[in-house]
Amino acid sequence: MRTLCLLFAFLCSFALTGKAQDLLGAWKSSSGDVNSILLITPGYFSITSYQDKNFLSTMGGTWKAPDEVSVKIEFNTDERSQVGWEGAVSVSSANGKLSTTLGGGQTIEWSRVDNGEGSLAGYWQISGREQDGKMNEIKPGVRKTIKILTGTRFQWVAINTETGEFFGTGGGTYSFVNGVYTEKIDFFSRDNSRVGATLTFKGKVEGNAWDHSGLSSKGEPIHEVWSR
Repeated sequence: MRTLCLLFAFLCSFALTGKAQDLLGAWKSSSGDVNSILLITPGYFSITSYQDKNFLSTMGGTWKAPDEVSVKIEFNTDERSQVGWEGAVSVSSANGKLSTTLGGGQTIEWSRVDNGEGSLAGYWQISGREQDGKMNEIKPGVRKTIKILTGTRFQWVAINTETGEFFGTGGGTYSFVNGVYTEKIDFFSRDNSRVGATLTFKGKVEGNAWDHSGLSSKGEPIHEVWSR
């Protein structure tokens, strides 16, 4: 329930000031040793909580503005029944910080991590994967693997938006310099022994296509194309 509460508190706590652009980027909140990361890209968002090496929960989906922010939940590990929920509220940010109040009067402060700018920033969906030397097209469908990137942080999620099934997620920080894409893993739902690992890939962006190749966290070669 924590990620769902964080989402509703995040949405409902803003005054109607500023622009939707002010919401974009990565935000962080900490409570003891629990870290929560909020990623907002044009049209898509996610909230993830983790504790040390242990993944706790994640949720996210689509959003649109400008006058009211309308959201639709596409995944929620705490409340699978929430997948498909839609609602609209007025939101904005101010002074580079967000303050939210949960039920019972608990106040949560979010600090901005980045402003969502970068050549890879945005919402991506896998559209091709090489197998046996051939790039095979992956057509959009209800079962999909997506990546959400801000200026410095990333998250991938594998889901089924029709059934509400959740297959896995991982995320952390990244850099993309001179065609080299580097990830450092902060959370991984399938195997927390991967947390702390750094992975390096070759990357090239042409238009709305991102060509991505290297070795996975298991050491297996991968060559994928992602579409924005």
